[in-house]
Amino acid sequence: MQRKINKFKMKRMIYFLLTGVLAGMTAIAGASFYMLGYSLTPDPNRTDTDSAYTTLYKRYPGVRQWVDSVRQHRILRDTFAVMPGGERHHALFLRGDTANGRTAIVVHGYKDCAVTYLMIAKIYHQQLGYNVLLPDLHAHGLSEGKAIQMGWLDRHDVLHWAALAERMFRCGGRPSAVVMHGVSMGAATVMNVSGERLPRYIKRFVEDCGYTSVWDEFGSELKNQFGLPAFPLLYTTSLLCRLKYGWSFGEASPLKQVAKCRRPMLFIHGDADTFVPSWMAGPLYKAHPGNPLQQRKAEILKGIWITKGTMHARSYNDYTDEYIRRTCEFNGLTD
Repeated sequence: MQRKINKFKMKRMIYFLLTGVLAGMTAIAGASFYMLGYSLTPDPNRTDTDSAYTTLYKRYPGVRQWVDSVRQHRILRDTFAVMPGGERHHALFLRGDTANGRTAIVVHGYKDCAVTYLMIAKIYHQQLGYNVLLPDLHAHGLSEGKAIQMGWLDRHDVLHWAALAERMFRCGGRPSAVVMHGVSMGAATVMNVSGERLPRYIKRFVEDCGYTSVWDEFGSELKNQFGLPAFPLLYTTSLLCRLKYGWSFGEASPLKQVAKCRRPMLFIHGDADTFVPSWMAGPLYKAHPGNPLQQRKAEILKGIWITKGTMHARSYNDYTDEYIRRTCEFNGLTD
């Protein structure tokens, strides 16, 4: 009799244990789907261009007169192209009268679009005289796509845009020269591009407050927003991303890509940034193989500017004149 009671208790304990494990696994799976959707679902209002211009003018009122002028005179134009993955993507572009084959590709941030980064385009078009192309990344703005790619698979699309821009803006027998300038997720995108095998016409990069990896960025936000550790949710969500979209948080690493970069790069970050923590600027800068004191063909291989008291993606706002000056100096034109 006692043996039967003990056997019954054992079965019940195993049942409760298995039920608890199953409930825990279900909860983790549900939380993983939620986190992936929360992080990578596009803004449902992303195609509202009028709202994007309103946002631009609110953030950067000083650029409104210039933007209104280039729109009115149809200097600012739209273009569309089919990306390697088959999606139809959108970009804005401006031709520079004195560009002579020099082009800037300006890459926007997370859940933003090309329109809201026209303040960076103004530097290259007005101060430097460059042609400018501003792509809407996958699942942003007017570009097709079902999920945000956090700058990882976007590197292929931006390289495709660079090739199109080189042909579009080619100037006689002059050699083409392309600089890529990205902010936030756009900075991560251009850093990811920098580690690829590049055509000779891509000359340099400017990254403003980009993250070391998607793993680090999502881990930081998981802790800051929800008070949760990386294990197990970050691991399971990364696996889910691999199964659903073909890439994982760990492989999406601007840090690893920058370590392979052989072109000059300027790093910018605000020391009060908590969204993309300011500590990330140090490892990124150190990972770039160039010696900051070494010069090659009169170009500094890398530079870093940490803006004091600046929060995420606010260096242009807080230090507008210096931001313009440093961008121009890095790209070879000063007052």
